[in-house]
Amino acid sequence: MSAPPRHLALFVAFSGTGGVERVTLNLLQGLAAHDVRVDLLTVVTRRGTPPVVPWPNVRVIDLGVKHSQHAIPALIRYLQKEQPEVLMVAKDRAVRTAIVAHWLAQVPTRLVGQLHMNMTGFLANKPFYQRWLRKAPMRVLFPSLDLIIGVSEGVADDTRLVTGVQGEKVIAIRNPVITPELFKMAEIAPQHPWFKEDIPIILGAGRLSPEKDFPTLIRAFGHLRKSRKARLMIIGEGPLEGKLKSLAASLGLEEDVAFPGYEANPFAYMKRAALFVMSSAWEGSGNVLVEALALGTPAVSTDCPYGPRETLDGGRYGALVPVGDDLALSKAMLKTLDAPLPPAFLREAVTDFTIEASARHYLDALLPPLDVEAAG
Repeated sequence: MSAPPRHLALFVAFSGTGGVERVTLNLLQGLAAHDVRVDLLTVVTRRGTPPVVPWPNVRVIDLGVKHSQHAIPALIRYLQKEQPEVLMVAKDRAVRTAIVAHWLAQVPTRLVGQLHMNMTGFLANKPFYQRWLRKAPMRVLFPSLDLIIGVSEGVADDTRLVTGVQGEKVIAIRNPVITPELFKMAEIAPQHPWFKEDIPIILGAGRLSPEKDFPTLIRAFGHLRKSRKARLMIIGEGPLEGKLKSLAASLGLEEDVAFPGYEANPFAYMKRAALFVMSSAWEGSGNVLVEALALGTPAVSTDCPYGPRETLDGGRYGALVPVGDDLALSKAMLKTLDAPLPPAFLREAVTDFTIEASARHYLDALLPPLDVEAAG
């Protein structure tokens, strides 16, 4: 008689911002290919969208609240009734909630925190009291976790610094970014008229917010345009859109810089861009950089904490430049346009980011081998 499937649960707040939610669904797709039973415990905020899950061994359980901090009673009931082998929780606020619920439930379920954020970078310019309110609970509560998973080595190191948790209790596993759907969507021709012309397009993508530092990219493009013809397209939406457009206009670049806004299929743009640039001041992993490389598009990035240095292997798969240095970024962009690395070589950089590889690493970390004698 075969053993029943291993049972694990994921707790995620679907807040509408996209990144963590999209990676979670990619991970579920990878996990669903294995002989496991997965419960996805969800909190759907007012801006969020309930997840659609087509895999028969994945069950979605809506905890019935709009904020993860209100989910403690529902989590207690779930843990006491279902008692999965492990509960993995994404995002630091939800992790704190789950720690309290787990303690009150008094169950043997292993508790694992999953962190996508460079907390030090995120809090760098915040007032002292905001930094304290975010870090102090993590330092008190996180040592009780059985394991903490960061999405990059840099995030893992930052987590050790912020929480004080050391050693093998903190590990890094690459995000499940590369899916079969990514390559299918990349084959769809983009509608933007620039792709019908024979002028190199430099692409940036992400939320139009301070951490992405698109002003540095626009200034770098301004330097580049003095020596060669090219265009810059920045996909995304956010609070800085007006300021970015004004900056491009002030540099006389409005005819050659486009802001298409949100794009449901950025992969079609990535595949056809001559160069992808990530100009961030800080990152957790840098998923868009991974996606561009998976499509064989040459890339340049700032050497920001954390993620790009790991993904580009210290510059082997694409140039790294100092954060905020528009002249250095411009020179790296020009050099890459003139001598791009081969697509097949670039794809080698991101093999650990496939959903298959990432799911396997997560299963190894979340569900250690059973003790056969104890199980029997």
